[in-house]
Amino acid sequence: MRPAVAVVEDAALMRDSFSLLMPGLDVVAAVASVEELMDRRPVVDVVLLDLHLANLEQPDVRQGIAAVRALTGCGYRVCVYSQEERRFVLAACVAAGASGVVSKALPTDRAQQLFVEVASGGTVMPQSVVGILEVLVRRDCITLLSERQRQVLHGRARGLSYAQVARQLFVSESTLRGYWLDLTRSLSESLRSLTPSEIERALGLAPGDLLELWPADATDVKGWWRTARKPGPGR
Repeated sequence: MRPAVAVVEDAALMRDSFSLLMPGLDVVAAVASVEELMDRRPVVDVVLLDLHLANLEQPDVRQGIAAVRALTGCGYRVCVYSQEERRFVLAACVAAGASGVVSKALPTDRAQQLFVEVASGGTVMPQSVVGILEVLVRRDCITLLSERQRQVLHGRARGLSYAQVARQLFVSESTLRGYWLDLTRSLSESLRSLTPSEIERALGLAPGDLLELWPADATDVKGWWRTARKPGPGR
């Protein structure tokens, strides 16, 4: 059975072609804004959300972290689908409640596979976010993991495949995938509980570097990336 999805995307061509490009998904709704989706309230397994939704025709819509928080606040599972590549922006999406982050640069078949994984209850994180989490674990900012989970995270953070990590740890690949599912859920929950200052100290960022970027309590902050400072080279 195909998972039911809603697509929030400001580009009409993308909205109109989504069901054709990804036949493994049942596209129940394809809309230009979070506000429109919240008005319609379709019943879906996951919402596929573009981060950058404001344009000349809809300059005041929610987007970015505010959009993630608004949708999760309505009970939706959210998977960010974006061209955004800044690792702290993507990590902030997970901290705001997104269950997955998928790059628009991925092949269509691979993106569809990841959407299905999120719709089925999984957590999907890009390599850059996994790297941030591994550093936070290594520097004891996240402390709930077992030694085996730390070993799995260490391997995945270095770009090793499931098969490669499984061979290193002398477990089956299916067992490792189970470890990874539980691990990403735990890390996602832990990331949501951290403050900007805790992350800044652990990663060696300057005080205040994350304040404009990291999720706040409010869900109506708009244009958040315009004022967010990018972490400098080497950070």
